[in-house]
Amino acid sequence: MKRIVMGLLAVGLLVPGMARAEPGLGAPAPAEADASGSDVTEWDPWEGFNRKMFWFNEKLDVYVLEPAGKGWDWVLPDPLQRAIRRSLLNFREPWVMTNDVLQGKIVAGGNDLARFLTNTTVGVAGVFDVAAHWGLERNDEDFGQTLGVWGVGPGPYLVMPLAGPLNIRDGVGYGVDTAARVWPFYAPFLVSAGVTTLDTVNSRSLILDEIDEARKASLDFYVGVRNAYGQRRRRQIADSREVDTYDAEDLYFQTD
Repeated sequence: MKRIVMGLLAVGLLVPGMARAEPGLGAPAPAEADASGSDVTEWDPWEGFNRKMFWFNEKLDVYVLEPAGKGWDWVLPDPLQRAIRRSLLNFREPWVMTNDVLQGKIVAGGNDLARFLTNTTVGVAGVFDVAAHWGLERNDEDFGQTLGVWGVGPGPYLVMPLAGPLNIRDGVGYGVDTAARVWPFYAPFLVSAGVTTLDTVNSRSLILDEIDEARKASLDFYVGVRNAYGQRRRRQIADSREVDTYDAEDLYFQTD
C-alpha cells in the first residue's frame, strides 16, 4: 500500500493545507470527507478537459518517459541516480530558503541556507547530503505553498499538457518558481533544457515500480492522482511530515 501511495504522489512530483483555505479563489466548492474530516475529493469543474490532458500526459509517460527512465535505470545504478537528484535539488535550496522566509519560517530558512552551504562545499555540489547527516533536515517549500500560507485558496483542479496535476494557485506558484531559478538566465537554452530533461528522466527512473503498481491498483488512476495531489499539497502547506517521509526517504533524497 505504501508503494501505491508513493506512486500516486510521484505523478504529481514529476511532471511538475494550515487553517484550511477555501478551495476556490473566492468561490466555494463541494467536497467529500473521510472519517477524519479531511477533504478527499478535489474541486474539479473542468474534469472533461482535465481527463483529456491527463490521457495525453499518460501516453507521453508510457511511450517516452517510462522507456527513457528504464534505459537510464539500466545504465546507471540507483546510488548514482540519487546522487544526481541530490545535486540538482541542492541548487534549489536558496529558493526553498526564500519561501521559508516569505512564510515567516526564519529558523527553517537558516537551516536551508546552512544546508546549501554545507552540501555545496563539503558535499561536492550537493552530490552527498552531508547536511542531513549533521542534523540539517531538508525542507520542501515552493511559492504555491507560500501562497497557501498567505491564505490564497487553491482554486479548481487543472491538468496541463507536460505539466501534470496542478490547481490555479499552484500553477501561479509554478510560474514564479520557474522564473526564480537562477541558472536559466545565464545558461544557454540547450543547457537549461538539457538539465530539465536530465532531472525528469532521472526522477522517473527512481520510481518505475511505484508508478506501475499505482496504475494497476487504481480503479480510476485519474481520480487517484487528483486526490493524492490535493492531499499532499494540503499537508505540505500545513507542514505535515507524513508525506515528506515518502518523498525524502523513499523516492529522491536517500543519503546512503
